[in-house]
Amino acid sequence: MRFFNTAGPCEPDRHYMLPAAPRLPEARGLIDQGGYFVVHAPRQTGKTTTLRAIAKELAAEGRYAAVYSSCKVAEAAGEDVEQGVRAILDELRENVSAALPPELHPPHPWPDAPALTLLRRALSAWSHHCPLPLVLFLDEVDAMVGLTLRAVLSQLHAGYPERPKLAPWSVVLCGLRDIRDYRDAAGQDPARFGSASPFNIKLDSLRLGDFSAAEVRALYSQHSAQTGQPFEEAALLRVLEVTQGQPWLVNAIAQEIISKIGVTPPTPITADHVEQAKERLILNRGTHLDSLAARLGEARVQRVIEPVIAGDLRVSSAYEDDVEYVRDLGLFAAGRTLQIANPIYQEVIVRVLAAGVQRDIPVDPRSFVQADGRLDLGQILREFTAFYKEHGELLAGDLSYHEVAPQLVLMAYLQRVVNGGGYVAREYGIGRDRIDLLIRWPYTTPEGKREWQLEALELKVWRPKQADPLPAGLLQLDGYLTRLGLSHGALVIFDRRPSARSLAQRVRLSTRKTPAGRAAAVLRA
Repeated sequence: MRFFNTAGPCEPDRHYMLPAAPRLPEARGLIDQGGYFVVHAPRQTGKTTTLRAIAKELAAEGRYAAVYSSCKVAEAAGEDVEQGVRAILDELRENVSAALPPELHPPHPWPDAPALTLLRRALSAWSHHCPLPLVLFLDEVDAMVGLTLRAVLSQLHAGYPERPKLAPWSVVLCGLRDIRDYRDAAGQDPARFGSASPFNIKLDSLRLGDFSAAEVRALYSQHSAQTGQPFEEAALLRVLEVTQGQPWLVNAIAQEIISKIGVTPPTPITADHVEQAKERLILNRGTHLDSLAARLGEARVQRVIEPVIAGDLRVSSAYEDDVEYVRDLGLFAAGRTLQIANPIYQEVIVRVLAAGVQRDIPVDPRSFVQADGRLDLGQILREFTAFYKEHGELLAGDLSYHEVAPQLVLMAYLQRVVNGGGYVAREYGIGRDRIDLLIRWPYTTPEGKREWQLEALELKVWRPKQADPLPAGLLQLDGYLTRLGLSHGALVIFDRRPSARSLAQRVRLSTRKTPAGRAAAVLRA
C-alpha cells in the first residue's frame, strides 16, 4: 500500500506522487541547448524527486549520460577544498555506478590534480572518455560554503567553453536558494565575481513551484482510487486554502489524517479532519516546519518578516536581497506582493515568536467557558486587560520582534485560552495596517447540534506622529464583521508613542458603536 510521503524523495511504488518531470517543463529545452542553469525551491517541495526523474528519463532515452548526484557530502569539509571536491567525486562515481551502464562510467581512478583544478580535470577526463554528452544534476549545491563552494563553481565555469568533448554538456545546479545568494555562502564580495552572480554562465534560473489545485486533487485521488476513501469537496477546498499547494503540507495533512488521527477507509475525509490535522501539524512542528521556524531568529529574516506581521505599508528597499532570501526559503509567497506563503506558515510564525509568553500565561481556559458551552469574550478581554496592566511591558520586552511584541502577547493569551478546543486564525500582511483575528470555538446546541462560535478582533497600533486610529479602526472592524456576517467584535489599539502615558494609566476597556451601528469592545493598551 502506498502512502503520502513527508520525508525524502518520492518513489512511485511506495508513495502517492505526481509525475515528477512535468513539474519542471523548461528543463529539457535548456539541457538540449547545452545550458548550465539553476533550479531552486524551498525545502521539501520535490526538488530531488524531480531531478532524479529527469535524469532517469534522459539516461533511458540514450542521448545523454545523465546522472543525479548530491553535494551534501561536501558540507562537513567546510573550507577544505580538496576534501570537499574528493567527497563530491566519490559520491558522483557511486551514483554513476547505479544509474549508467559500464561503458558510460568515468575513468578509474579520477585523474590526480591540485585541489583547485581537481573537479575540472576529473570531469574533463570523463567527458573525453564517455561516448555520450554528460548531463550532471548536482543537488544541495548550497550545502557547501566558503572556498569549497567558490572552487566548485569556478571549476565548472572554467570548463564551460570546452563542452561537450572536455566538459559536461549541461550542468544543473540545485539548492534551496537562487544562484544570486551563493555569493553570500561563498563569502565573496559580488564585485570580485565581476557580476552579482558567482556563476554568470547560467542560462536560466528555474523555481520549482507549489502544487496547483488540479495537482492536489490528482494526488489525493490516487489514495481514493487505491483505498475507496474519498476526500469530501469541502475538505479539498480547505486543504487548498490552508496549504496554498505547498507540497510537504499537502502530503503531511493527508498523512496526519489517515495515520495519526486514524480516519480509516472507507470513512470520508471531511473539512473538520483537515482542521484537526492542520492544528496538529502546527503544534507538533515536524522537521519541515521546525526548519522554517528556526530561520525566524536570523536578522535578515526578521528585517522583512516583522513589518509584514505589523501590517506596515512597505518593507524598505534597502532589504530587497533579504526579501528574495525569505522568498527562497519559502516563507513568502512567489510574486511581487509580500505575504506569508500560506495560512499554516502564518500560524507557525506567530506561535513560535510568542511561544515563551504563551507557556507562562497563568490562566485556566475552562474559566472562560459559559454554561451553554460558548466562550465569554467579554470576560477574556477584561482579564487580559488586568493581566496586561501588570505584566505587558515585561513580557513584550522579552520578545525579539520588538515592533510587534504587544500584538504577540495578546495573540499568545488568546491561543492559551482556546488551546485544546478552538482555533485562532490570523490575517496579516504588508499594507493591511492591522492584524485581524478570528476565534473559532465549537459548542453543542441544546438540540445536540455541533456549531461554531465566531469572535472577531482587530489589532491596530498608534504610532508616533499619527492621529488616534480609533475612527479608522472602527471602520475597518465594520468591514471585517461584514465579511464574516457578525453583529459585534472587538478593536484593540496598542499605543506605541513615546509620549504615551504609563501602561497602568492608558490600558482601559470600553464599548463603542461602529459606523454601521455594531457593538464593539475597544481595548486601549
